[in-house]
Amino acid sequence: MGKRSVKENKNMFQLAREDAGLSREAASEEMEFVSESRIEKIESEKIVPQPEDVLAMADAYKKPELSYHYCAQICPIGARYGNDVEPKALSQIVLEVLSFLDDIAKERERLVEISVDGRIADDELRDFARIKSQLDDIAQTVDALQLWLEKTIAADGIDAEALQEYLKDE
Repeated sequence: MGKRSVKENKNMFQLAREDAGLSREAASEEMEFVSESRIEKIESEKIVPQPEDVLAMADAYKKPELSYHYCAQICPIGARYGNDVEPKALSQIVLEVLSFLDDIAKERERLVEISVDGRIADDELRDFARIKSQLDDIAQTVDALQLWLEKTIAADGIDAEALQEYLKDE
């Protein structure tokens, strides 16, 4: 393995590679099409990584959160529409989902009242904003569940092929 970097302000790509115990050379070999010099340029922020780079790094380093971060913070489309997903424990995710589902169940009737005429009147806007915020929280929690799943698969904690078979049956 190569010498360890002493750089103080390491970006998340360098930290993920080092956490995986890979030198740039070993990481490049693992990713096949991402050169050692390209990895260095990405880590030193001389270039912005392309989506393919990030996907390869996420797989090689077993850090799917790199893809989520890229989409939310670096990609202009994702930065506008996406959310940066924080890794959470499965138990925390499940409790959040249950809580959000209880909350939104209470708002169901109001959402139907608001949307029945196909438009949102000024006097409905406050309630609609509150409900939309609750739905955004649910979406964020679903993303956290997806990240948890991807991290667990990457750590060989779940049989990905068996999961795909079960999902196909649903």
